[in-house]
Amino acid sequence: MDIKTKIIKTISTALDERGISVSTVDLEHPSDMTHGDYATNVAMVYGKKEGREPLKLAKEIVDDIEKILDRDIEKVTIAGPGFINFHLSRSFFSGVSSMIKRSGRDFGKNDKLKGKRVMVEYTDPNPFKELHAGHLMSNSVGESVSRLMEFAGAQVIRANYQGDVGPHVAKALWGMIKMKSSLPKEEATLEEKISFIGRAYVEGSTEYEKNEETRKEIDEINKAVYEKSDPELMDLYSWGREISLVHFENIYKKLDTSFDHYFFESETAQKGKEIVKNGLKKGVFEMSDGAVVFKGEEYGLHTRVFITSLGLPTYEAKDLGLNTLKFEIEDPDLSIVVTANEQKEYFKVMLKALSLLYPDVVRKTVHVTHGILTTPEGKMSSRLGNVIGGGTLLDDAEEMVLKRTKKGGKFENEEEEKKASAVIALAAVRFAILKQAPGKNVVFDFDRSLSLEGDSGPYLQYSLTRATSVIRLATDLGIEADESGEFFLETELERLIYRFPEVVERAQKEYAPHHIVTYLISLASCFNVFYAEHRIADPDDRYSGYKLLLTESFQTVMKNGLYILGIDAPERM
Repeated sequence: MDIKTKIIKTISTALDERGISVSTVDLEHPSDMTHGDYATNVAMVYGKKEGREPLKLAKEIVDDIEKILDRDIEKVTIAGPGFINFHLSRSFFSGVSSMIKRSGRDFGKNDKLKGKRVMVEYTDPNPFKELHAGHLMSNSVGESVSRLMEFAGAQVIRANYQGDVGPHVAKALWGMIKMKSSLPKEEATLEEKISFIGRAYVEGSTEYEKNEETRKEIDEINKAVYEKSDPELMDLYSWGREISLVHFENIYKKLDTSFDHYFFESETAQKGKEIVKNGLKKGVFEMSDGAVVFKGEEYGLHTRVFITSLGLPTYEAKDLGLNTLKFEIEDPDLSIVVTANEQKEYFKVMLKALSLLYPDVVRKTVHVTHGILTTPEGKMSSRLGNVIGGGTLLDDAEEMVLKRTKKGGKFENEEEEKKASAVIALAAVRFAILKQAPGKNVVFDFDRSLSLEGDSGPYLQYSLTRATSVIRLATDLGIEADESGEFFLETELERLIYRFPEVVERAQKEYAPHHIVTYLISLASCFNVFYAEHRIADPDDRYSGYKLLLTESFQTVMKNGLYILGIDAPERM
């Protein structure tokens, strides 16, 4: 039983003995550590309900608890109008440090989802459009949520849904046909080919909005792709699709992400269309001006088209096909879908329609949203052609890191320097994205995100490499970690390290990696204060062994936390 559960059980027993039935016991960490390690307001909450004086009830509860104090709790105090504060003991903290040393990479894991299969769908770029910086949002959140689920014991299936048919494809193909004289040769670089497809998409999108005749041509191309009725068009389509997918894989590699299953709109379209037709017969959908729609207003939502008047399935219909196909192929116990916050209302309508036909699928589906990523210059749009490519953003960040590392000169060779720069650049991007609560927007500022001071991914990495360096020095000096717990004072570092499993559990429950980020920033700051105030690797200091144990504990927790965020750390910085 962990210490938090133990304290809650002790409080519940004390209340029960006074005839007070307890539904929940709120136990929080005081913001000021001098007030203890845990605090509860149960005396005020249940005193008010039972018509009893909160302060008197608090004293009675504390009297009961003090009779059964064990070695993990040093003392229990009362503050203000009836807050009860718990101060953990030295033996508890030294025991935690020893346990972290033994647990290693498993520290922070639990078995909440042991034996469960969880599918996480994320990133979801569209061939024929650039994988832009916004997709890095989905990838970072999705990868971190996947790792959180793995930390809960789940078997995670990483899925990626890519839109290889639809209006955006038709617009790009129209542009490619118009710009055919500029079509890159076979020997052209991948970047040149991708750039061509991106320009073609912008051209098609622009003309689609301005020209009625162009709109008809693009609609015909869209239909022909679904029907595969034009061999020459399909050759061009196959070329563009393949180039896009190879480009995406290169970026996934940079992101240290690999997927177990790829879904494509070309395989979900027909299935979704059949689901809508079946739903039409059952009265879930209805006809409107030749199109098939779902009247969301009946459920406090809005109306959306699922099959167009041309007989083509929309994104909505394809999503119906996708979300049923997931369960047919992988049969997950839980399906998590990560998208931009902009799709929140759309998803409500789609899932409501799906629930009327496949209620079991919707019961096992969770929608996690993220905000949009902008630069200080403002929002980006692939339609307008002012997007920042996901790969470009990573490359630019890496280039800036390289410039800074060359000034520092801490790497043994150019290969190590380049590898470290890529790792640091990815950390900067991931951290900037994941520090925000779900649904919140991110303004990516290069200088702030790459800073080694304070609120950044590189700051966390630097703190870890500092600890690793100290451990290496202590080992060279023959200092061994001492698990006796002998130290001349309690440190805030001790009192923060043990909280990691609680933070992980909360992040899992809320599908919210930002809780990990917030905790790691506090932990890193705490360690750096500890590092500044205490000489850790000192053979003549009787406490060096325990200080080394604390440093090793910090190293383990920081590594595990960074892993959940999808961040690695270089050996040197």
